[in-house]
Amino acid sequence: MNEKAAPEATKPEAYPCNECQAGVMHLQFITYFTWLNDELITVPNFPGWICDVCGRREYDERAISWLSMLLNPDAGKSTARPHRIHPPRGSRDSTRPSVE
Repeated sequence: MNEKAAPEATKPEAYPCNECQAGVMHLQFITYFTWLNDELITVPNFPGWICDVCGRREYDERAISWLSMLLNPDAGKSTARPHRIHPPRGSRDSTRPSVE
């Protein structure tokens, strides 16, 4: 068989709850809430695992990382500072006549 193995970082769609040890964590798409400074941000259809007994929530690490990158105020900005081009020394004429 030539099936691809699932990456180790991905969780199955259901697994035992580590909090209550009685329930099962199921993958659901829920609304994720987080604060960004003084603003409440809501993200609908966010992947999370929820225990069917105690209600514990665990969020997908890749989705959290992606969301953090999107909410980062520096996202999309260049990390390199622009270089200023300076004229060669001595090329400026410091003895320009003044207009009077």
